Amino acid sequence: MTDRPRLTVLSGPSGVGKSTVVAHMRKAHPEVWLSVSATTRKPRPGERHGVHYFFVDDEEFDKLIANGELLEWARFAGNRYGTPRRAVQDRLAAGDPVLLEIDLQGARLVRASMPEARLVFLAPPSWEELVRRLTGRGTEPPEVIERRLAVARTELAAEPEFDVTLVNTSVEAVAAELLALVR
Repeated sequence: MTDRPRLTVLSGPSGVGKSTVVAHMRKAHPEVWLSVSATTRKPRPGERHGVHYFFVDDEEFDKLIANGELLEWARFAGNRYGTPRRAVQDRLAAGDPVLLEIDLQGARLVRASMPEARLVFLAPPSWEELVRRLTGRGTEPPEVIERRLAVARTELAAEPEFDVTLVNTSVEAVAAELLALVR
């Protein structure tokens, strides 16, 4: 085992609480570095460019792909998301542990390019709870929620591909478990 920092990838179905868990962990431990993804999705209320995501248009995203500037990228719910490669490599080289919060496609691509990464799956306590969380957001129309639920079934089936599974029954508890894995 090396002393080098490890890349930790948090993934799980849409609505499972990935962003909530990460935000809770980082509020108490702001030293944990979270990679900020680029996306073609429009900002949700309260989201800021460069903080929550780098909001880019399709042309900019195409350039990032063409120039090899993304560690991984995927299409999800009609939008594209990707992890800027240089920022991750620079942080790891500086000795900082790095956390990525990405979808299943992205996690698979990271595993292929960086097999030493630790993949953490965040699971809901039940399917019913996942449905409740997704519909309770109130940020997306019903057809988007239906697409997210269809994708969630596939994502849940991929759980065995991950190194560790955390069940999100308590934001505080799962944030503490994630922090221990990141460190």
